[in-house]
Amino acid sequence: MDAAIRPALARLLGRATVAATIAMTVKARALREAGHDVVMLTIGEPDFDTPPHAIAAAHTAALRGDTKYPPQDGTGALKQAVQRQFQRDHGLDYGLDEIMVSNGARQVIFNALMATLDDGDEVVIPVPCWAAYALTVRMLGGVPVHVTCPQDNGFRLRPEDLDAAITPRTKWLILNFPNNPTGAVASRAELAAVADVLLRHPHVWIMCDDMYEHLYYAEARYATLAEVAPRLRDRTLTVSGVSKTYAMTGWRIGFAGGPKDLIKGMVAIQGHVAAGISTVGQAAAAAVLDGPQDLVAERAAIYRRRRDMVVDALNACPGLSCHRPEGAFYVFPNIAGCLGRTTPGGRLLQTDEDFTLALLEESHVAVVHGAAFGMSPYVRISYATDDAALAEGMRRIAAFCRGLC
Repeated sequence: MDAAIRPALARLLGRATVAATIAMTVKARALREAGHDVVMLTIGEPDFDTPPHAIAAAHTAALRGDTKYPPQDGTGALKQAVQRQFQRDHGLDYGLDEIMVSNGARQVIFNALMATLDDGDEVVIPVPCWAAYALTVRMLGGVPVHVTCPQDNGFRLRPEDLDAAITPRTKWLILNFPNNPTGAVASRAELAAVADVLLRHPHVWIMCDDMYEHLYYAEARYATLAEVAPRLRDRTLTVSGVSKTYAMTGWRIGFAGGPKDLIKGMVAIQGHVAAGISTVGQAAAAAVLDGPQDLVAERAAIYRRRRDMVVDALNACPGLSCHRPEGAFYVFPNIAGCLGRTTPGGRLLQTDEDFTLALLEESHVAVVHGAAFGMSPYVRISYATDDAALAEGMRRIAAFCRGLC
């Protein structure tokens, strides 16, 4: 076919780039397929099994014929379970028309941005951050505005930095606590200080991505912004799901509570993109939200133990310095002491991406470079994997660092 008259793809695809986490995972899997023993520390996916009562609920739903088209905003049973979860965990009272269910929290976020962003609208994103926020904003024609959250402030957002970043074009602020990739958690006092800034800017929507809310290692319960600052409730979208807490990543169930008009717009977008969500998946999600919660604390305790093992191991590696996070299942060590040095394979390490590629190719450990999350020179390591793999990964990272010259 003549290239001059060939049908064209949308210009939007030029902005739809692949996340570095996915790219590194693909490289690591290719090495595995070639016969190498690769330790995968890239993906934030729990190594635990989905709770049996969730699987049983899905099976029961299928057997009773609950396999037809669902409502676009979610089944009544799951929305009621979400309603109870918001009240139980955060004292937030949402009407059923203020709640929606989607194909994972990622689609919740897409729906919200698609329903609100016009070309050139700005979205303030504290960094380090999950790369998908900025990638989605750019794809939809918005402008990500990154605000640095330095390690000496525990990777948390400073109110004065937020205030300086907000302009008349700002449409959203995205908050993510516990944070991916750093595990940082904002205290109630710190959230209240952020709320004071936002009260001065009533044109800004606020998105709280609380996907890791139950993977929190302090004694006090995790608090979300709408809970801390009720006056912001009418422009705050609180996002969560079952993927991380209940090891249900493949079930693809996320949900959100927020203002009725915003939720209505998000449901309209969902109707065009995916319509309803898997009925049996929703039955499983309702079962875990309403079921026994003992496993949540049990698994959080396991993650905390793994965190301590990984942080201690990394801080013993020459050239690395690792902050001890308060939540999630990631660590974000600084690798500045390794840059400017050469690997046994002869690669000069000039960036954190150089570090991750050399670590993968020479030591067969897969991690993600910090630049992908908006901050260098760091790497993100997921400890959502079994103890043996973590121990072997730490051993290989230590040997890699010792071998630099």
